[in-house]
Amino acid sequence: MPYVIGGRPLADRLVVEMPAFVRRVLDELLQRVPEYRQLPAEELSGDIARVTEHALRAFAVVLGTGELPSADELRFLRESAAQRAEEGVPIDVVLTAYHVGLQVVWEALVPVARPEEVSDVLALNALALRYLQLVTPAVSAGYLDERQTTFDDERSARHALLTGLLDGSAEASGPCVVLALHVPPHPDELLTEVDRAIAGRRKLRRLRTELERHSREPVLSSLGVDGGLALLPGEDPPLDRIVADVTRAAGVPLTVAAVATPPSGVADAAKLAREVLAVALQSGPGLYRLNDVLLEYQLSRPSAALGPLAAIVAPLTDELVQTLEVYLRRGSRRPAASELHVHPNTVDYRLRRVAELTGLDPTRIEHVTLLTAALAARRSRP
Repeated sequence: MPYVIGGRPLADRLVVEMPAFVRRVLDELLQRVPEYRQLPAEELSGDIARVTEHALRAFAVVLGTGELPSADELRFLRESAAQRAEEGVPIDVVLTAYHVGLQVVWEALVPVARPEEVSDVLALNALALRYLQLVTPAVSAGYLDERQTTFDDERSARHALLTGLLDGSAEASGPCVVLALHVPPHPDELLTEVDRAIAGRRKLRRLRTELERHSREPVLSSLGVDGGLALLPGEDPPLDRIVADVTRAAGVPLTVAAVATPPSGVADAAKLAREVLAVALQSGPGLYRLNDVLLEYQLSRPSAALGPLAAIVAPLTDELVQTLEVYLRRGSRRPAASELHVHPNTVDYRLRRVAELTGLDPTRIEHVTLLTAALAARRSRP
């Protein structure tokens, strides 16, 4: 039996007054949802108005028969949602339209209900809820399927472009900076009660999102949970701030090597960035350019001098090597002692042992360069 409100079958009134209801729904959407005010006028008066009318007519059928939408009707709604997804309309905006449409119908018709029609009003409310319960997942599925397809296409295109840039068969659209990143595990990834894969993917998503936030253009990347490559568009982006922000978003201390390159030099820059990163990993987290590790980088290249240099510090124990590295980095005994959690006198004793075993005194400026090179050569050997 059709629902009767105001002494008149509700479905009949909705069909007869359809143009007015469509205008009212569109007016409400424009007033309540800012995104609709940004749509082209021809789309509002065309596709959006057509879909709104179709949805209202379909609801009129539901009111007249008491039966929920058919598979064909749901298919139309899915296809409409897919078109909105293709246009980039946010999914919350799409779903809001259906709720606003039903609300407009409710607000226009229910106030005229007579006392004897209360049961029809209650039944109408229950039917509207069931309608939304059926329509919402159908619309969401159509939207998300299209977005996934679009995402897959964009990801494939980005991957193909990145592959071409890295093998030298393609050229970038402009200058960029190649970043090689080392990403250690997040503390959550080390907890036995936490799914390591999920924690890693969450870390990676935060990292990628922050990288994208710093660029108006897409950031091409081949990143995994432990790091990889990213191409940051621009000739001179603010790398120190970007790396600091990305590190904070990832929640782990990143080691990042950066190499700027013209459009045609991405392949060589990527190779160099990986090499700089391999050297920088010996020095700890932070942002590194080639100039920051020139000596270590050069000593990591095949050379007849590597063996003799490494042999200088070969007699040292791991403890003495650690003390020497910290002392040379900090520049004096007290900061070194603080980092090593030992007494300054202990640092003095160990440095004297270094001098005895190597013949080079770390406290003498003329010996520091050779000791630094020897340590770098030691790190570069397998």
